[in-house]
Amino acid sequence: MIKIYYEDSELLVCEKPYGISSQKSEKENLVDILSEQIKSEIYPIHRLDIGTTGLIVYAKNQHSASSLSKQIVDRVFKKAYICLCHGITEKEGEMKDFLYHDRLKNKSFVVKNKRAGAKEAILEYSQIGADTEKQLSLLKIRLHTGRTHQIRVQLSSRGFPLYGDGKYGARDNNKIRLHSCEIELINPKTKEKMLFKSLPEWAEAYSK
Repeated sequence: MIKIYYEDSELLVCEKPYGISSQKSEKENLVDILSEQIKSEIYPIHRLDIGTTGLIVYAKNQHSASSLSKQIVDRVFKKAYICLCHGITEKEGEMKDFLYHDRLKNKSFVVKNKRAGAKEAILEYSQIGADTEKQLSLLKIRLHTGRTHQIRVQLSSRGFPLYGDGKYGARDNNKIRLHSCEIELINPKTKEKMLFKSLPEWAEAYSK
């Protein structure tokens, strides 16, 4: 049973589990699971990687899908993430890079100069916890762009791979500690500003 935070005639906000696709690109996917659970069709408007957990929004009709998609383009729809990474970061900062995504390898790379296929990637982070003995930092991330594997590759390129992310340089290779923790949006029907929050269990041990 998928945990649902909010549902009305326009949209649904739920928590995506680890290891399940957020779109209908895989045999086991959240769209089919939720549609069966709520007995209604839903429409993806954004995505989370299979290894990412946390808050995700689906539209309940085409009009809401269009409205929410426009909010994403206009940056009215805002997202924040929590991640656990190796190393002790600065207390806060901004990362700007050009990223190139290799579709065959399904892997993104930081490139020094803008080139064909490379896109600008910008994020802000703040350190909300740290374990100096284990050399781990708990970060809250706000994305200004939504590039493939953006958080994973930008942190890894600076020597801070995500815990569990063997694909991008972590010594461990298991469940990646990356969670969609906040979503802010405008309800397409009521025009009410809505804020949803979710904290993963693994983050509690490192929170200040």
